[in-house]
Amino acid sequence: MPAILPILFALSPALPKTSARQLSHIVVAILAMTGRITQLGISRWTDQGGSYRTIQRFFHTNIDWLAVKWRFFELFVYDRQGVYLLAGDETVITKAGKQTFGLDRFFSSLLDKAVPGLACFSLALVHVGKRQAYSLCNEQVIRSQEEKAQAKARQHKRKAGQKNKKSARPRGRPKGSKNKDKTQATLSAELLRIQAQTKKALVWIQQKMSVTYFVLDGHFGNHLAGQMVRQCGLHLISKMRSDAALYREPTALQKQLQPRLKYGDRLDFDQMPQEHLRSSQTQDGYLIQVYQVRCLHKQFAYRLNVVVIVKTHLASGRVGHVVLFSSDLFLTAETLLDYYTLRFQIEFTFRDAKQHFGLEDFMSLTKTSVANAMSLSFFMVNLSSYLLCSLRPHVEGAGIWDLKSWYRGRHYASALLKMLPQKPEAIICEYLLAQIGRLGLIHPPCQKVADWERAA
Repeated sequence: MPAILPILFALSPALPKTSARQLSHIVVAILAMTGRITQLGISRWTDQGGSYRTIQRFFHTNIDWLAVKWRFFELFVYDRQGVYLLAGDETVITKAGKQTFGLDRFFSSLLDKAVPGLACFSLALVHVGKRQAYSLCNEQVIRSQEEKAQAKARQHKRKAGQKNKKSARPRGRPKGSKNKDKTQATLSAELLRIQAQTKKALVWIQQKMSVTYFVLDGHFGNHLAGQMVRQCGLHLISKMRSDAALYREPTALQKQLQPRLKYGDRLDFDQMPQEHLRSSQTQDGYLIQVYQVRCLHKQFAYRLNVVVIVKTHLASGRVGHVVLFSSDLFLTAETLLDYYTLRFQIEFTFRDAKQHFGLEDFMSLTKTSVANAMSLSFFMVNLSSYLLCSLRPHVEGAGIWDLKSWYRGRHYASALLKMLPQKPEAIICEYLLAQIGRLGLIHPPCQKVADWERAA
């Protein structure tokens, strides 16, 4: 296994040497410890030099985590031949206190309700070939008063619209209304915040490689998010509502009859045109058909590359569909579907950060310590993926549980060897550390390694 301290020293100048030494104690402790990952818990699992006060100093130090993570990605993860996507999503961290910086009520999709806690919007680079996400930039969501007012206004407008459906204005264009430039749409406070975060990350990314697509979930499947992404110089890949009003381009005959006609027939998801069918397969009792068509939307300023996946249950005849789209008109249906599927890799970084590296456990209160706790959890996800590449040749199929068991076993073995009156030779120590480190592994060591150990 590679040593932690040389890896962290390589991140200089993004990470000062003092912070690198402190972080080396914290990393080893997090990889070895059990229970909740708090500052006090980390200090109990550190060796000499990792006192509770040292841990507190680290968490109250201003660190440019974007520079640190990018430096780590550039040195230890970056694949020159690989294709990368930029993915973004928000995660909610439940908190019961009242003094944590940025505490508010956010909607949790897991609990399906608004809960008190913190929110973090994360950007990650997804390797298409390896199908793995690497966290790059994480910023806490602090909703301004303007953003809260906009949310309340939308809620009141939605309720008023439901009550006044019968008294809606007559059909047709209001008299005196003028055309609007759709490219000059006013972005919401949320989109402006995400746009600023994205541009900050692109400054680092574009120094090394070119990223073309920004993949977001269905919450951003609207014209404002599309405009925000286009202003960043990227193409959006997202999902629309299942009842989205999409229109086909006018045919030559329609343009001949109505030269000023802009929108053709509305796209009927129940009767998709067969000339746009790209693939059809039967799987587990379902008929899955993929259609691709260039469409227009009255709120978007440009044409859309739309992919519709129609899924039919053969036994009951029930039909459902999903509408994906991209601003890149030349993206194939297969590639667009694959890229949107890769968006879910960022969810795995949220899962690992919460389950293994303390994203749900930290008890920090100040702005700096909260930001450090969040970013440290995601940095540990990236570091663990790199360390697992060194462990898997010895332990086939090893995961984060195996990695933590390895470090925990070595921690106990190291403490035991220090108690011996006469310290064994270095070769024997390393052999004992490796043997005891494998005691808690879920997956057995590879056959070659086991044969070599028996021979030794």
